[in-house]
Amino acid sequence: MKNYVVSRFVQLIPILIGITFLTFGLMRFAADDAVDVLYERSGSVSEEIKAEKRAELGLDRPFLVQYGRWLSGVVTGDMGRSYISGKLVFETFADKLPATVELMLVSILLTIFVATPLGILAASYQNRWPDAVIRTFSFIGNSLPNFFVGLLLIYFLALQLGLLPIMGSSDDWRSVVLPALTLTIAMGAKYTRQIRAVVLEELDKPYVMGARSRGVREHIILFKSVLRSALIMIITLLALSMGSLLGGTAIVETIFMWDGVGKMAVDAILTRDYPLIQAYVVWMSVIYVVMNLLADLAYHYLDPRVRYGGES
Repeated sequence: MKNYVVSRFVQLIPILIGITFLTFGLMRFAADDAVDVLYERSGSVSEEIKAEKRAELGLDRPFLVQYGRWLSGVVTGDMGRSYISGKLVFETFADKLPATVELMLVSILLTIFVATPLGILAASYQNRWPDAVIRTFSFIGNSLPNFFVGLLLIYFLALQLGLLPIMGSSDDWRSVVLPALTLTIAMGAKYTRQIRAVVLEELDKPYVMGARSRGVREHIILFKSVLRSALIMIITLLALSMGSLLGGTAIVETIFMWDGVGKMAVDAILTRDYPLIQAYVVWMSVIYVVMNLLADLAYHYLDPRVRYGGES
């Protein structure tokens, strides 16, 4: 197991190099750079001043030299400074991360508490009215884009009813409700459909028929046997969702002005703040590998077939 974990992290190294190299190159193909964006509101600025600023930031050097300097800095723990704010990239990233983690945890918990019982209920009443109602709403929730759902929630819950604040990540706990609900509606719809499919598949297996023939109550079969078998699929979805959420849901964070990693990435792209963009790319790559690794380890402990297969 230890060798497996180490090998997964070793595999991450060429992935990171490839992704960051491509990102670094694509950013350099943009028509303007951070200096142009920095001075665009300052009126007429001479090209000499811009050239001096590019030399100060190292943007006048060849592409490979810039990338090599950045990569060597990352290896030594120095991700550079923001071109716009002048702050250390690591400090800026660390300031934004707690808001994203908070939004992720609330969204994941809401999704699990909503989708798991609904998926089981829909499977238990297959092709009857509860199943039809749940499938209809899950289809609608899965079809609507996040930005549209967010705008609907703002209009009804914030503007019309005045129940929740529209935006911001202040100390008021209610400020997280709207962005978390926006994410939960889409994720919950997907989770509900997947859980329903897995539960239906498990209910047709011989061990369920045997338990029923022995007089085992239906709710015991569902929650002690079927749900345990469905955990493998739920963990897979969780790993993908947590990776996406920890990377920051850029659209939702921007709509609600939630000061997290996703909004930071959008602002960095708009201002051509290359060090922040590169830090975000590295974070996304690492977090997806780590989440998938944790999911694989969870498979090992939850499913004996995976454990015994690996040992054999």
